[in-house]
Amino acid sequence: MDLPPLAPRRAFGGIVAVWVAAAVAGTIIGFFVPAEWRIAWLGVALGLCVVLAFAVQLAYGRSQAFVERVALSTLGAAIVLGVISLGFGLASIVPR
Repeated sequence: MDLPPLAPRRAFGGIVAVWVAAAVAGTIIGFFVPAEWRIAWLGVALGLCVVLAFAVQLAYGRSQAFVERVALSTLGAAIVLGVISLGFGLASIVPR
């Protein structure tokens, strides 16, 4: 019989860490990638965020609600990158 952990670590920090990584990746893409390649690189960044979400949640070491934590991390990263891509689109239609 397994004993429950006395004070489990909070999983929300790992979820937010993936969101922050998505924001940093989107910002880096915005500064260093030409405009015609940004959407493709945002897809690559989202794929890396999915891998990062799995790695962070596996490092957390608990199987309870694993799928929900990974899904929340990935969904948040997709929303963050979507907002950043919306900013790229709006910036492209503003005349310089």
